[in-house]
Amino acid sequence: MIRVLIIDDEMSTIRVLRILMERFIPEITEIHLALGGVEGLDKVRLLKPDLVFLDIEMPELDGFELLRQIPKPDFEVIFVTAYSHYAIQAIRFSAFDYILKPVDTNELRNAVLRYIDQKKQSGDFGQRYGHLMQNLRHNDLRQYTLSIHTLEGIQFLPVAEIVRCEADGNYTCFYLNNKKKMLASRPLGDFEALLDPAQFRRVHKSYLVNRSHIISFSNQGQLHMSDASIVEVSRRKMAEVKEWLAEKF
Repeated sequence: MIRVLIIDDEMSTIRVLRILMERFIPEITEIHLALGGVEGLDKVRLLKPDLVFLDIEMPELDGFELLRQIPKPDFEVIFVTAYSHYAIQAIRFSAFDYILKPVDTNELRNAVLRYIDQKKQSGDFGQRYGHLMQNLRHNDLRQYTLSIHTLEGIQFLPVAEIVRCEADGNYTCFYLNNKKKMLASRPLGDFEALLDPAQFRRVHKSYLVNRSHIISFSNQGQLHMSDASIVEVSRRKMAEVKEWLAEKF
């Protein structure tokens, strides 16, 4: 049973979301509507929803400002935006979900299923939102904080501290410059798509490395990392990696 609140300044979007939820997402048992951020803020406080679909760009009170006015939110948020918004990367880094307008049925359903799957380990909303606001203040992805789902819940990793990532089936092991490691419950390909390709590169089917933590690149195709580890570069990736590191070595 999921109580949903849709907050958007476009009634057409609200209607589409409601119709799709009613037809295709039986897990949602209550749907409430709010036109604009001001009405949305009132209804958040009154209805205490489990999940809020929140438009980013709204007059008077946008989605981010609305959240700032809720001291201790106890609901989850899926952001809604009409285009590839500047904030999308920060949202993804902070372990929030989003959907694009016009709303696609499969994307909507998948977002709700991810919410259901992860709600037990979603971590403190206020802490994740704090990291989102922090990420939004930076233009450089290297200054972002990455929020990852682990078996212990959400963990927060400064991107600059990630030395390398290693595939472990459908999981990814993060190795940090303080010698710590963390196991994320998402495959390596997801993080390859998320992290800045200028800074992080897939050098082998099992390895993703941070350029800033590469100490040397041997003729044998080995990367010597700042944590004293050695990462093998696959033969088919060799030319690409040499070009990527041309200015560094």
